[in-house]
Amino acid sequence: MAFFGNDAVNRVNIHTGVQAVAQAGGGVFFFVFMLQAGLSVPQALLATAAIQAGRFAFRPAILPLAKRWGLRPLLMVGTVAMAIQYQVLAQVHGVGPALVALCVIGALADVLYWPTYHAYFAALGDADHRGHQVSIRDAMVSVIGIAAPLLGAWALVTLGPGLMFAVVGLVQALSALPLLGAPDVPVRAEAPEVWRTARLAVALCALDGWFDTWFLIVWQIALFLSLGQSLSAFGGAMALAALVGAVVGLLLGRHVDAGHGRRAVMIVAGVATLVVGLRAASLGAPWLAVIANAMGPIVYSLRGPVSGTPIYNLSQASACPIRFTIATEAGWDLGCGAACLTGAALYSLGVPLSLNILLALPALAGASWLLRRYYARAGLALAA
Repeated sequence: MAFFGNDAVNRVNIHTGVQAVAQAGGGVFFFVFMLQAGLSVPQALLATAAIQAGRFAFRPAILPLAKRWGLRPLLMVGTVAMAIQYQVLAQVHGVGPALVALCVIGALADVLYWPTYHAYFAALGDADHRGHQVSIRDAMVSVIGIAAPLLGAWALVTLGPGLMFAVVGLVQALSALPLLGAPDVPVRAEAPEVWRTARLAVALCALDGWFDTWFLIVWQIALFLSLGQSLSAFGGAMALAALVGAVVGLLLGRHVDAGHGRRAVMIVAGVATLVVGLRAASLGAPWLAVIANAMGPIVYSLRGPVSGTPIYNLSQASACPIRFTIATEAGWDLGCGAACLTGAALYSLGVPLSLNILLALPALAGASWLLRRYYARAGLALAA
């Protein structure tokens, strides 16, 4: 299988796998732990919006660092910085200095890690096998997510947040080790055309940020409340979801690489619409909410290759992947931040979370339209 022949991508995927242990074992509890620590739903959403605002403000600072160090060292620094935020999260008890520190450190860690990760993955990948490489990565993350939420919930309840998040942070830091033997990607001193070529990807990421807020952040909060704020039940629901979604993306990644991009977009749009509707209808019925949650990884496993392929390929083809990704990540921040502020306002006004979740649909429709146009222009789609 040729898409396994890229050693650099394989190393990044191993890093992603170890990092996924931390994300699935601790990161999945990020938003619900804020509720457990005494924040209200609007306060948790406002804190998330503050992190996005910090990401947006801090992000331009990574360009001079990337030009000086290259992408691989910066990615490794970002990996360790991500570990630090878990230690701060464990200290949050309602609105106070620890929450402010979490917003600042979380924003800095995200800025160092995520743009560099996406730019590095884009630069090292293969355009002809991009769908496979993205779907393999996402499937691996889903498999890891089967056991990790159960262990995380057990540790959070039994050992307490201090020790649990300390272990999660250690695993996060260790995920930098597979990158030691990977090649570096230097950053050009000047690349003035990048910002213009990134417009499509920025629009897609802004729509993704809006969609992810309702489909992931608001949904996790709603699910946690629907399950009686039980960390064990929430961890079990996340584990079941990972089990269901573990292999789905592999099939669609192959479909995209085979030239059926437009058809894959419609499959994603149809499945995602059904799951959004089911999630909105399930709140108040815990067993139905668990089923709706289990279908979430199917959506992300399908969306990953379909939306990731054009963004990564456009990034790789650009004059500078890190500048390209700085622009796209800014789009995601704007979409997510605007949605968090909207969600906090609506919830404060008494609009139920079930109706809030339906706000994911306009972004889904807009992204589907843009993706179908991309695959048609790129000549990757066959007549559906």
